[in-house]
Amino acid sequence: MTDAGSPSLPYRPNVGAMIFHADGRIFIARRTDMPGAGGPLSEGTWQCPQGGIDAGEDPKKAVLREVAEEIGTDKVRILAEHPEWITYDLPQHLIGRALGGKYRGQTQKWFALAFEGTDADIRLDAQTPAEFDAWQWIDLATLPQQNVGFKKPIYERLVQDFAQFAKPRA
Repeated sequence: MTDAGSPSLPYRPNVGAMIFHADGRIFIARRTDMPGAGGPLSEGTWQCPQGGIDAGEDPKKAVLREVAEEIGTDKVRILAEHPEWITYDLPQHLIGRALGGKYRGQTQKWFALAFEGTDADIRLDAQTPAEFDAWQWIDLATLPQQNVGFKKPIYERLVQDFAQFAKPRA
């Protein structure tokens, strides 16, 4: 998933949260900074919550902080940590523009999280400006078919690696 086209820029350390509902579905949200935001749910670019790791921050703390910041809830617990860091390069047209122009892509530590709240506990307006304008629970297997942009290979891998959590919890 890497591209030698931008070797002078580093990768941004990042965490990702695949949040599993008690019924086995996962949480995705639509980005406000991409075309289609504000329109019908069939439009826009969707993703799982993710964000940067602060200097010296433990990835487990970072993922819980990012979930609280981006979707306004702390009603989650860590089920598993992906054993590997997953690295991706930005598409060439975004290098120098996205991620503050300082990174060639991201190296991500992904976590499977159990959602232990109710839908009312999710608040996209907890962060200003809001990163997401809509959210939904979907079947894990359908994630790569959503409009997830250039992150599709990452989601295809995570669908396989976190499949064990996509079943109803007792």
